[in-house]
Amino acid sequence: MTVNYPNGKKFKPKERESEFSIKAKKNGSYSNRGMTLEEDLNETNEYYRERKIAVIHKKPTPVQIVQVDYPNRSAAVIKEAYFKLASTTDYNGVYKGKYIDFEAKETQNPTSFPLKNFHQHQIQHMEEVLNQGGTCFVILRFTRFEHVYLLEAKHLLMFWERMKNGGRKSMTKEEIEQNGHHIPLGFQPRIDYIKVIDRL
Repeated sequence: MTVNYPNGKKFKPKERESEFSIKAKKNGSYSNRGMTLEEDLNETNEYYRERKIAVIHKKPTPVQIVQVDYPNRSAAVIKEAYFKLASTTDYNGVYKGKYIDFEAKETQNPTSFPLKNFHQHQIQHMEEVLNQGGTCFVILRFTRFEHVYLLEAKHLLMFWERMKNGGRKSMTKEEIEQNGHHIPLGFQPRIDYIKVIDRL
């Protein structure tokens, strides 16, 4: 089956981990190095769910099916599909009776976070969540330093508005440090953002 991104590029699934890396991770010597932000957050959310702290899930990426073959009456085989642009944010759920909604992004840029990583429809969705009294934020990772920050949506909206008014097209790392909340990387959970929500 061929699966493509909206820009036409082919989707390449991740290679399976070697037996060495799996064993090393289990032994703790490999830690979580090489894990993506999404993988770290999925592990964190599973930790919260198992311990009945919060129920937060990653939303599935919508897929547009283009070509389907029917080799026999009881089976259908998808031959070609495209990832559609997600209409909202990556994660949502409930914590202490409060609706939680957030987006997760990472950058290799060491000094700033490009706002082009966000889309207008995501910004609009965050505004709507805030207007309904939900808790909305973004989790940002600077991959070069392994620094992770929680930035409340109200601050992201401020930087977005600045860009729309002709200002800079990114948030500096310093601005994120001033307006956001640093999340130290841990073992279990890996990215304990609930601790930050408790302080907000």
